[in-house]
Amino acid sequence: MVYFVTVVMAAALLYAFNGLIFSQEIHTLSRSLSNFRLMLVLASIVVVCVFGWLVSYATGFMLSRRGRELGTYLLIGLTNKQVARLFFLENLAIGGCALVLGTVLGSLFYQMLRAVLFALFGMPYHFVLTLSLPAAGLTVLYFALIYLFALDRGRKRIRKANIHDLIYTDRVNQGAVIQTGRKLRMMFVLSIVLGIIGTALMITPVLALAVMGGGCVIFALFGFFLSFASGVPDFFDKRPARKYQGQNLLIFRTLTAKLATIGIVMAVISVIFTATIISEGAGLVFRGLFESRAAESGCFDLYLGSEDDTPLSEDYFDYIRASIPVEQSLRYNVYHTGDSRVLDYVEESGEDYFRYYEQDPVLRYSDYAALRAIAGYPPVELKPGEYLIHCWSYLGEYLAGFPQPISVGGAQLTLGGVHTEHLMQDYNASNGTQFTLVVPDNAAEGLPVHHYAYAAKTVQPVTEDQFYGLYWIHHRLEEQDLTRSYDTIRAKAMEEADAASWTALSAFPLFYLALALTMTAATILTIQQLSETERYRRQFALLQKLGMARREMGRALGRQFAIYYAMPAVPPVLIGVPFILHLAHAPEPGVMVGMSSPRVIVLISLGIFFLIYAIYILLAYTSLKRSVLPN
Repeated sequence: MVYFVTVVMAAALLYAFNGLIFSQEIHTLSRSLSNFRLMLVLASIVVVCVFGWLVSYATGFMLSRRGRELGTYLLIGLTNKQVARLFFLENLAIGGCALVLGTVLGSLFYQMLRAVLFALFGMPYHFVLTLSLPAAGLTVLYFALIYLFALDRGRKRIRKANIHDLIYTDRVNQGAVIQTGRKLRMMFVLSIVLGIIGTALMITPVLALAVMGGGCVIFALFGFFLSFASGVPDFFDKRPARKYQGQNLLIFRTLTAKLATIGIVMAVISVIFTATIISEGAGLVFRGLFESRAAESGCFDLYLGSEDDTPLSEDYFDYIRASIPVEQSLRYNVYHTGDSRVLDYVEESGEDYFRYYEQDPVLRYSDYAALRAIAGYPPVELKPGEYLIHCWSYLGEYLAGFPQPISVGGAQLTLGGVHTEHLMQDYNASNGTQFTLVVPDNAAEGLPVHHYAYAAKTVQPVTEDQFYGLYWIHHRLEEQDLTRSYDTIRAKAMEEADAASWTALSAFPLFYLALALTMTAATILTIQQLSETERYRRQFALLQKLGMARREMGRALGRQFAIYYAMPAVPPVLIGVPFILHLAHAPEPGVMVGMSSPRVIVLISLGIFFLIYAIYILLAYTSLKRSVLPN
């Protein structure tokens, strides 16, 4: 049942994302979504391979568990060809039912994804339950490839098998013994060392070293699970007092016996979980990065800035007057003080600050007040003899302690306050790189102009055609004067649309892949655990006869269950968390803050992963406890 439900969910996911691939309304949301289909197709190919492995593994596992039944069919006179056809059609029927149910459920999933995308772009959403024939057709094609490949292998295996092979196929792994020895102990220690080295290399900025680190991590996980089954008995042999303490003997003997036969499977699952946690974390990092940058660069409905002290061309303003209705606007200058006292102080903050300006940037107070009004912020007061600092939030507390006073335009000014709203302070021709000084108008008289700028509040959001109309003017000006610097053009609507597009292009495929990987790995773990139901039942029946209380048996089962499910999940957490923290700290300071701060991203990533994982654990534990513990 767990396998069947997962296959239904797999069909639902494939159909939902195929619906996004063929949806015309999704691709008309923004020009930046031109590569959205390609990203989803590439992600779907990986997901099909992952689900194909699940179906292939589960089909082979069921074949080994039902070998005695199928061998009996041969014994009573059926041919290998008939038994193979029976097995093939039976599993094909299961896959067909899962496909039908998954398509129906996928229609709801598609509406959920559609609602999320519309919310990203700030568009109104209306629920419309429809069936996309191209999406359904592609889903059927994916399922046909998955099932035909997996079932064809099983059919060939049955057609070549004899009665003995089928009847005793479920005992193949029972001959595996737990080997001990110096080489395996060395492998266990080496895997731990490789895991630490690989994790450290993965967070280096050098791509080649990061790839090498990923290889070390994979080798470490395989070495760990292949050697763990031998390391536990060796550990308890040297510590006999712990072996017979409480339920240790029962728990670890059963666990190591299991790992001795599925060590490779556990290693593969651990690798999958590592990829899952990293995918979820990366998706959240990209979402936070794009949203934070869009909030800063798109704080004005429209912004223009020159890269040097050349005034902005009047062609821009002719186009704005003719094509873009403006409610409020301001043409102003960004000055610099001629020294770099505040810049030097910011660089001493310990943050990895990028120094775009050579001197401290300055705004006149009247211009600053007008910019706040255009952006929709409440007014602030500047008292005589004071100056203000407007900066990114991460610098606010630090700059509040700047040594006072400063000299600007011959006036001695003391700090009157620090403000941290978004004010177009990125790395282009902006209002200072992450900070600017706001001084009285008379103090700014005579200061050198760093660049010219324009900000406006428009009646309606700037459209794509209007935005690219301004870019066409800039392109034409560049052709006329090859020495002209690159002007900055920003529009809130375009920044938000680009952020939504890049979030969709990165986060959607990553979460799609993460969900598929989590379900696949958790299903295989659960199949392996629930397949031991009969053996557990016999084991606990014997323990009951020996006098063990039911409560104690339940405690032993719970501990064994917890260790079994924790083993493939703990190494990925130890590997994935440092990687996500490094990735979240990679952007410039002040970008990953609030709900996108590195610690919050780690917590959310682990929360999503363990929420899905816990569902499978709870289902398996409830079923196993009810089935194996004696009444």
